[in-house]
Amino acid sequence: MRVVLSILFIFSASFAFQGTSLASDQDTHYQSTVVDSHIDTFMHALDETTWLPETDIGEETSFDFDIPKGQEGGLDVPYLAAYTPGYYENTPRSVSETLAKINGLYWTEANNPEELTITPSREEIEQAVQDEKIAAVPTIEGGYSMEEENAIELLHQYDDLGVKALGFTWNTSNALGEGADRVYGDPEETPSEGGLTDLGEEVAEEMNDIGMMIDVSHMARTTFWDVIEVSEDPIIATHSGVNALHDHQRNLTDEQLEALADNGGVLGVVFYPAFLTDESEGYVDDVVDHIDHAVDVMGVEHVALGSDFDGADMPEDLQDASEFYKITDELENRDYSEEDIEKILGENHLRVLEEVEQNDEDGDTGVTITPSLEMGEELADNTPDLQADIEGEKADESDFRIIVDGIEYEPEFDEETGTLSLELDEPLKERFHAVTFEVTTEAGGTERETKIFYVDTSVDNMKMLVEHFEEEGAFENDEVAHALDMHLTAMGQFEDQEEVDKVVQHTEGFQDLLDQQHESELISETAYSVLSNDVDVLMDEWQ
Repeated sequence: MRVVLSILFIFSASFAFQGTSLASDQDTHYQSTVVDSHIDTFMHALDETTWLPETDIGEETSFDFDIPKGQEGGLDVPYLAAYTPGYYENTPRSVSETLAKINGLYWTEANNPEELTITPSREEIEQAVQDEKIAAVPTIEGGYSMEEENAIELLHQYDDLGVKALGFTWNTSNALGEGADRVYGDPEETPSEGGLTDLGEEVAEEMNDIGMMIDVSHMARTTFWDVIEVSEDPIIATHSGVNALHDHQRNLTDEQLEALADNGGVLGVVFYPAFLTDESEGYVDDVVDHIDHAVDVMGVEHVALGSDFDGADMPEDLQDASEFYKITDELENRDYSEEDIEKILGENHLRVLEEVEQNDEDGDTGVTITPSLEMGEELADNTPDLQADIEGEKADESDFRIIVDGIEYEPEFDEETGTLSLELDEPLKERFHAVTFEVTTEAGGTERETKIFYVDTSVDNMKMLVEHFEEEGAFENDEVAHALDMHLTAMGQFEDQEEVDKVVQHTEGFQDLLDQQHESELISETAYSVLSNDVDVLMDEWQ
């Protein structure tokens, strides 16, 4: 009986997600808290047209990462990225896509409450691992949703939603700084100059203040060095290699690695063979070669893992998250100590997360905010009435705020009912949005509640958009708006009569008209993009 109890104790003391057939030399892997700082699964888990969740990663999928694969491979803490490449001259579109992917993670949590939980802090991560759950950390890859008028408030909304790391750029440059390709995302690919912009510096400083990590992986080297100068907190490269072994703009030079270590930060070594080797195929050996070099230059306390699952090709012998343990096997083969392996597998990432989050401490304000909408709720109207009930400590009504997509609005407060509300005057042009209700008490405490919602794409909402675009001067003349409105009126009539073929016919005619107007430069880029996207959503639903 004593022997049986000992075996049970050893098994229960190890962290969860052990595979069904573990060799004894894999004990270190499955007893460690394993962190992967970059996974792109939500590039694929959403419907391409509506951006609504389509695939439940709580089940076996064709993706590199899903919950069963994570459990089998001993991956405890995936940093799940909301990636957007940016939309030229359409920042709201980037806001919408970023929020859609964050919403996908919340939808996944709601559908798999026993297997996955969103964890923005080290304490919550450790509790989740103890509870045998995947501890998901939301991150953002590409700050294309940010510009002068919305960046700081939107950053705080992302923080409310649990986002713990933000990569300012993907490969193209933007309002925050210069990306790895050193060009902007316009059709001409205009070259960019310099590194961090003034706005980027402001965002970096604000991230230090609120406890969010700066991700430098896709930055141009000019931007990297500016961030090193600006950030007082440790920074991370979520998915990069080392340039000394393979010369690539996405890899860090030894000088950069040394600066990252001096900053207290961490390199998440990527698994993508194109960043690791000159050969056409890559292997686990190549990943660990980059780990070896980074350890030699930086010290083992600054080296970690960032696979890029579902965002890049994988090594031949590590095709998905179920095989994550192979990294540990190779580290053991190269005589890394158990302590050093634990640091590389996750402890280093958790250290940086904890050091950054020390700046993010909120006390109890005594105020309760209850929004009228749930996370990820669909709203029928694109000029919605956004409401929340306020209860608790006394507060100054002049300090009540409602923020939508990083833009502050002046709300109304009904003192009798305790309802804080905002009715938007202009229609929301894009699909996904974030609303924040904020109350500051007389004692100086601040309470916030932030929710993601999306707007139904309907003929009525499209008619409102056409009217709004006409008022904005987005059309060259009144005839353009009139022609579009005629198609929409016909679409609505045939929809009411349930004559789907005729609805589709007029919807296709609407898109043909948009294309003609765009080619003739009779419609603005924004109006064309927004209305064309709505057509795609309607066609997807009707067909």
